[in-house]
Amino acid sequence: MEAEGPERRCSSFCSTQHEINRLEASPELEQLRASQDFRRVGNFAPRMKLFFALLLGCAIAVSAAPINVDDFPEEKLDFPIAAGPFEPMWDSINKNYGDWPAWFNDSKFGIWIHFGPQAAGRSGDWYAARLYISTNAAYTNHLQNYGHPSEVGYKDVLHQWRLPKWQPEKWMKAFHDAGARYVLIMGVHHDNFDLWDSKHQPWNSVNIGPKRDMLGEWKRAAQKHHMRFGVSFHHEYTWWWYQPAFGADETGPFAGKPYDGNLTKADGKGKWWEGYDPAQLYTIRLAGYPEYEPLHAIAHGRQGIFYKHLDYARAYATQWALRIQDAIEKYDPDFIYTDGNSTQPFSGKRSGSGYKCDAGARLVAHYYNRTLARRGTVDTFSVIKFHQGTRGIARTYEGAFPRDINTNQLWFGENAVGDWFYRPGFVYDPGMVIRALLEYMARGGNYTVCISLTPDGDLDEGSQHLLREVGAWMKINGEGIYGSRAWKIIGEGEMVSNPSRPNDPPRLKTPPGRGGMGQAHADFKFSEQDFRFTVGKNGALYVWCMTLPQSDAELTIKSLGTDAKLFERDIKSVQLLGSDAKLKWQRTAEGLKIQYPRDAKLQMAVGFKIE
Repeated sequence: MEAEGPERRCSSFCSTQHEINRLEASPELEQLRASQDFRRVGNFAPRMKLFFALLLGCAIAVSAAPINVDDFPEEKLDFPIAAGPFEPMWDSINKNYGDWPAWFNDSKFGIWIHFGPQAAGRSGDWYAARLYISTNAAYTNHLQNYGHPSEVGYKDVLHQWRLPKWQPEKWMKAFHDAGARYVLIMGVHHDNFDLWDSKHQPWNSVNIGPKRDMLGEWKRAAQKHHMRFGVSFHHEYTWWWYQPAFGADETGPFAGKPYDGNLTKADGKGKWWEGYDPAQLYTIRLAGYPEYEPLHAIAHGRQGIFYKHLDYARAYATQWALRIQDAIEKYDPDFIYTDGNSTQPFSGKRSGSGYKCDAGARLVAHYYNRTLARRGTVDTFSVIKFHQGTRGIARTYEGAFPRDINTNQLWFGENAVGDWFYRPGFVYDPGMVIRALLEYMARGGNYTVCISLTPDGDLDEGSQHLLREVGAWMKINGEGIYGSRAWKIIGEGEMVSNPSRPNDPPRLKTPPGRGGMGQAHADFKFSEQDFRFTVGKNGALYVWCMTLPQSDAELTIKSLGTDAKLFERDIKSVQLLGSDAKLKWQRTAEGLKIQYPRDAKLQMAVGFKIE
């Protein structure tokens, strides 16, 4: 039998109680209810109101028109926000936000502390949802490590999670020694588990599992090492992301036995989670949307409004914002970060599917007004990953490099060594981190890299070795990184075409573009003809050879030749960072030719200071 589509057909002329209930909840009827004429009818004729609903339902069936997200009105929420000049509209935020904070450009390099209980699954990213997908490796790992998700689900992983090796101050020192000058600390991931003493979410790290205020401890460690910090929030799309938790195995000995997402608060009586409502962790089952299935993947190629759950959606979006406000109030972060692949939270599109409201703008306005009241100035910023065109809103590039220099908006590149959560078998190559750093610096951005902690809160030896090597490189080359800006061009070297986009012009060869760096990134090779450029805070030009040159190799930087007309001043000196060797160099029409010295003991990539 064909599944009912978004047109919501009327059966038997809409005469059954099922159809009446369904139409009573339809968004079209809600719009009719809002009209003045309908309210007058409602005052004296409830049955007439129902009659109108039935007629409307038949009209819907005839029109067979699915909901158009662009035409769906954006709801205005009413959760309280701090008073101040920033109003809950993007235009007001754009108008009132001043200059981007200088401290962020000065910092340039940061560590992503993307750590939480999903590391316990040893399955990489998205473990809390994938453990409920029987074809996924996370499901198999969960069976081996915990049990079947109908009996031992993610809530039980939270209960068992402990941190005997977590040393936030020690790890923060390791991050600082690696050259990082800010950290981005995860406050809550898609798993909906707040990593602080949350006022609005009882499923948090103080109540359950390690019973520690993780965000507070990370903040104190960052401040001890004079590092700025941001907090990330990934719980906007938890409601569709968690839908596999409401399923069951289709085959095997547990076939048809519901996963623990189906449990209720009453089911917890006499158990460790008595008093906790699973619906506050897993959200609710979003049934009745065949046009969006599989719902847990709606962000990838589909979009829509969960029109049968609009009351829940409003409460859900409100709680999303209240939890972030709570963290802002308790920890006063230097920036906040909201995850997603849409242009704003709750946009109705991609990761923002399900609801359309002004929660994002309202939250950002609150954050800036609160910052102004506390600090006397707004030296903070907000990250909405794919938002453009609003001052005060930064964006990111996850595992990708902008084609061009971008100085119109504050931004940073982000990726992970291995994956966003721990799993065995990571490749710890410091060179791939340095190459990514230089690609982002040359385009005018910052770089924030995730170093995943183990489930028990440790930094394994591979991670510590990588951090030490990156730190040694930064001590030598930091003058061309911290406070730097892009030059006139990104760089020069081998140009490549994209086979999937044959009409695009060739672009500079770059490392593989994925969020998790692995063996392919470690094996990636540049040549002695590949260079990137930055301008240091001191005004000097820095040229970065993207590989380690051979002794006595002659390097030719074509962009600095007199014919290129890019560097118009005379070159007075050329210095190799980290070396006292007096270089042999010559500027010609063809380029700046430098003979690489024999005794240089440098690693991974080398920088030349040009004055």
